Amino acid sequence: MTEHYKVAVHNIDVSFGNNKVIDELSFCLRDGKIGCLLGPSGCGKTTVLRTIAGFERPQRGEVIINGREVCNRKINLPPEKRHIGMVFQDFALFPNLNVQDNIRFGIKSWSRKDQQNRIMELLEMVGLAASAKAYPHQLSGGQQQRVALARAMAPKPSILLMDEPFSSMDVELREQLARDVRKILKKENITAVLVTHDQHEAFAMADEICVMSDGRVQQFDTAYNLYHKPVNRFVADFIGEGVIVPGMVVGANTVNTELGNIHGLVPKGCKPGCPVDVLIRPDDIIHDDASSETATVVERAFRGSEFLYTLRMPSGIEVLSLVPSHHDHKIDETIGIMLEFDHLVVFPRQTEVT
Repeated sequence: MTEHYKVAVHNIDVSFGNNKVIDELSFCLRDGKIGCLLGPSGCGKTTVLRTIAGFERPQRGEVIINGREVCNRKINLPPEKRHIGMVFQDFALFPNLNVQDNIRFGIKSWSRKDQQNRIMELLEMVGLAASAKAYPHQLSGGQQQRVALARAMAPKPSILLMDEPFSSMDVELREQLARDVRKILKKENITAVLVTHDQHEAFAMADEICVMSDGRVQQFDTAYNLYHKPVNRFVADFIGEGVIVPGMVVGANTVNTELGNIHGLVPKGCKPGCPVDVLIRPDDIIHDDASSETATVVERAFRGSEFLYTLRMPSGIEVLSLVPSHHDHKIDETIGIMLEFDHLVVFPRQTEVT
């Protein structure tokens, strides 16, 4: 039932002229949860956020916030009546106002005492108590982002909407900021929806992630399930890294591939003789010097604590493997490997879904 959810989107369609950009999209978030709309550029995720906010009206479907319908066939409440907070890509801070006055902007109707108490509470929460009198140009990008967050949180909105809030940051800073923002939102028990194309940001911040493609939900799930239990080829390809190898079902829980027999659950209806595709993740291939099974290093990418090796098997097939970086192997070097499949991800070859 929708009354148990803080925000619920039901079967919305959004078109611009003859171009349908959102197609029967639905998802729900419970109170205090952080959700994410994740997908490639042009998949419609920002349009969904703008529809929740009230900047776009769907041709079909409903949006419910805090148990109240804010958009359906009969009504379409304007953004200012939906009790939402928004953090934009460019932060949109007022350059002529200092930090505390930027935060004050959305709560000017409060008493002066309540304003100041809320401002100081938020400044402490975002770690900027010493910068209350500073102006935006005197702050780093990460500090400006925290001010924008505090300003959006000040009126205690029902939900907080964030549109690519970390996109202007260095890659190294994005995940840390996402984790920091998550802590702040959890402390305030704020329900939030994040839009991003970066899965690492989504993993660092969100409780549940809605993977989108061509205006449709492909899978709405936890990060763990998206990685280990993708429902279709698009999710398997978009989330994480890996390669697809052909296989043949040879038993109830066994698939034969060029890597040998792999054991695990196979799709329903796939009987022995059924051709399938198997997703091989980098963490499925373990480096083991003592193993009699070997592969040749053909590419390597240093990632600090790990190398991502591209390995060529004796059959000629290439797979990926994450290996601790103290194992510094050179191109064309042969190393021992071991297959370790905790989650077998298999798709029927004849029914590829995208």
